[in-house]
Amino acid sequence: MAILAVLISLGLLMWVAYRGFSVILFAPICALLAVVLSGNIDQILPFFTGVFMVKMVEFIKLYFPIFLLGAVFGKVIELSGSAHSISKLIIHIVGEKRAILAIVLAGAVLTYGGVSVFVAVFALYPFASSLFREANIPKRLIPGTIGLGIFTVSMDALPGTPQIQNVIPTSFFGTNLYAAPILGIMGSLIIITFGVLYLEWRKKQAVQAGEGYGTGHINEPESSDQQNLPHWSIALLPLIAVGVANKVLTTVIPNWYANGFNFETIGLKAKDYPPIEIKKVAGIWGLEIALVIGILLVLVFNFQHIRRTLQTGLNTGIAGSLLATINTASEYGYGAVIAALPGFALVKQGLTTFSGNPLINEAVSINILAGMTGSASGGLSIALASIGQDVLTKANAMGIDPEVLHRVASMAAGGMDTLPHNGAIITLLAITGLTHRQSYKDIFALTIIKTLTVFVVIALYMIFGIK
Repeated sequence: MAILAVLISLGLLMWVAYRGFSVILFAPICALLAVVLSGNIDQILPFFTGVFMVKMVEFIKLYFPIFLLGAVFGKVIELSGSAHSISKLIIHIVGEKRAILAIVLAGAVLTYGGVSVFVAVFALYPFASSLFREANIPKRLIPGTIGLGIFTVSMDALPGTPQIQNVIPTSFFGTNLYAAPILGIMGSLIIITFGVLYLEWRKKQAVQAGEGYGTGHINEPESSDQQNLPHWSIALLPLIAVGVANKVLTTVIPNWYANGFNFETIGLKAKDYPPIEIKKVAGIWGLEIALVIGILLVLVFNFQHIRRTLQTGLNTGIAGSLLATINTASEYGYGAVIAALPGFALVKQGLTTFSGNPLINEAVSINILAGMTGSASGGLSIALASIGQDVLTKANAMGIDPEVLHRVASMAAGGMDTLPHNGAIITLLAITGLTHRQSYKDIFALTIIKTLTVFVVIALYMIFGIK
């Protein structure tokens, strides 16, 4: 019954997420349901206050500034027209005949530069629609094409990406965003290569069948004003600055606090203000400062262009960051409750003992939990909070670099998370005016490619020692 309690709870959470209900409400409900089904009805309130809320607040403390600054950065990039300018540049370089590759690369550049995946969808869809219509490529392939660009390599595989899936492992393994760079680059090349080949094959099938862009579609983008966009060099500058500043800061911040930081040195009590372990927050601090630099650069070069819409845009971005943070933090709190129950201990034992390799254990566990919750960041947070210390201990004993643990964890989070109930997938389909029946097949094929690539990366490390 202990395992069944966990499975029922997870199944219910997955179902309500699929039906479009907010996990902010249903994550604690499902967590406490698991407590009841485990035979601990008298422990509902202690679990809610002492486990769920504590872990939820812990997540917010660490990651809310990144969600907030990332949303603000993405919004000012959008308002300034920089996202459109960068997309047009890549399409010009690659060529309109290579519409699929152009959209994939444009998405990768935007999200690697710090633009949120949701903002990237809005920026890319008008260009994708125009290019696909001109090339007579079925519109139903647009979600898979955009997804390959923003949900894969630039979200968690490429070293240095500021997306949250690449940030979360830093606090568990004491790494930075550039962990295992060679493995990340090799994994990215595999995903992009096979992903584009798959989509091109699907396009060829459609051409042979006489299928074109199609008619009667909904949510077709209106013609937008493409005048007065910033020059591509100005548009790229903040993205480059964020990447460079992040790299430099994650290196120098530990040197600024070589001995850590103890609040007792400034007269505060340690019991109220515990010492800060710099290695666990250096990556987070570095990214926060880098995003601030990027935001300021966008404002300096484009203030006249965005000043009239800045207030509304900022309010929208901030509201979105709050929702995203609380959603993920609720899943983190949910995971903490589940991890404290007897049923999860049995599941965890099963996940961590089927293989002696901590990298495989980590990849399988994160994939399963990300798939169950429909959230890469949520599944990653739940898994690492539960087994992170175990896999780190085993990895150290086997001489496996924590950087490899970081890269495998990050990439695994973006594997099976994109099941039908994933919120980003639902949003992507809604924006493009398509349904699961029309387009999810191609998204799922890319999900399989991404998931398998994680195990290829593990094999490359174990056989050749590449990192």
